[in-house]
Amino acid sequence: MIPLSVLDLAPVPDGSTPGDALRNARALARHAEDLGYRRYWVAEHHNMIGIASAATAVVVGYIAEGTRRIRVGAGGVMLPNHSPLVIAEQFGTLEALYPGRIDLGLGRAPGTDPRTTRALRRSPEAADTFPQDVRELQALFGDLQPGQAVQAVPGTGLKVPLWILGSSLFGAQLAAAFGLPYAFASHFAPDALLPALATYRANFVPSPQLAAPHAMIGVNVVAAPTDAEARHLFTSAQQQFTHLLRGTRGLLRPPIPDIEAYWSAPEKAQASRMLARSLVGSPDTIARGLADLVAETGADELMVASAIHDPAARHRSYAILVEVRDGLERRPARVA
Repeated sequence: MIPLSVLDLAPVPDGSTPGDALRNARALARHAEDLGYRRYWVAEHHNMIGIASAATAVVVGYIAEGTRRIRVGAGGVMLPNHSPLVIAEQFGTLEALYPGRIDLGLGRAPGTDPRTTRALRRSPEAADTFPQDVRELQALFGDLQPGQAVQAVPGTGLKVPLWILGSSLFGAQLAAAFGLPYAFASHFAPDALLPALATYRANFVPSPQLAAPHAMIGVNVVAAPTDAEARHLFTSAQQQFTHLLRGTRGLLRPPIPDIEAYWSAPEKAQASRMLARSLVGSPDTIARGLADLVAETGADELMVASAIHDPAARHRSYAILVEVRDGLERRPARVA
């Protein structure tokens, strides 16, 4: 049974506030926990009015406090925006408060535009030291060494699990070399998915954290009772990606009757390419797509994103996916 996890950007639906979005996130996390999802991640983005998770460690703590068992973490923290010591202290604090439940996914992109990167007081060249910063973070979470002058308090000795996030071969190579689990961002950048997975598995070096490769892939899922309803709900995500291409980021829009009248042909082509790893439809449609995706990628885990405007429809989509996954597991094997 392939594990399912949740990636929540804490979207701010049109007509709502960031506070509403964060309360929606905690309600969805509780729902996901009850459904048996393995982990619940939020991501660092800055200067985006439609995403409420910029203060990622704070949001992780809010979600963890409102749940009991599900692992909670960052998918991810954009490490070039921070010193490793500060992140070790933040996530060490979270691990001290919620032991055995905290994940720390790390990315090397800024999670924003160049102007906002400057406002963060970070240099664009900070990404160049990402491998060294990951090693520094590992050391800060490791056991205290003789003569070690700087330590994370809390953090030292807590060994918070690290993940490498990526959408290219660089992240795959780094995760493999460091012996860390790898999460590929195929929910918005699917082009290099299969080569990255092959690179990661072929070059994986076991580490104290992980004995064998573990690859998680991002996938958009919009599940509803009928294909027509799911396609209608999916127009919110399609509008969202169209706005990215237009440089007009905003709140998560409600679904619309005709997406074809909304985007141009070039916008449709580019947005559809970015959303290519999406499962949209009725339970039967989702079942076929899910079986094909797992067979094609051999993923060890799925990280599911669902940009659905209505929180109730979003809850229902995650519930349908679990039912579909469990149904696939119960199917008898086909005889050749």
